[in-house]
Amino acid sequence: MVRVTTSTLASGFILTDEKDASRYTLTRDGQLVSVLDYRDDGHTIALTRAFTIPTFRGHGYAAVVVEGAVADIEQRADRKVDAVCWYVSDWFEAHPEHASLLRVR
Repeated sequence: MVRVTTSTLASGFILTDEKDASRYTLTRDGQLVSVLDYRDDGHTIALTRAFTIPTFRGHGYAAVVVEGAVADIEQRADRKVDAVCWYVSDWFEAHPEHASLLRVR
């Protein structure tokens, strides 16, 4: 489990890359809020599913976990992203400044 440092997280939130489970998690005060599942083949990280726990929906937490994961992947600079999940694909469309991170098909 690797904690991802990002300055955009509000107080009480922690973004973690759980490499053994192939997912990024967003927690608040120790409670799971949102998850971003991925598959990493060593060259490309396929972001496969963004999910927010139903009681936390409607607050933009899926966007927070995607933004944090993208920032982490950009910082490592050793992988491209395959936006498999529809939500992740929409996020990249809304943030074209990160388009260079996407794998070209």
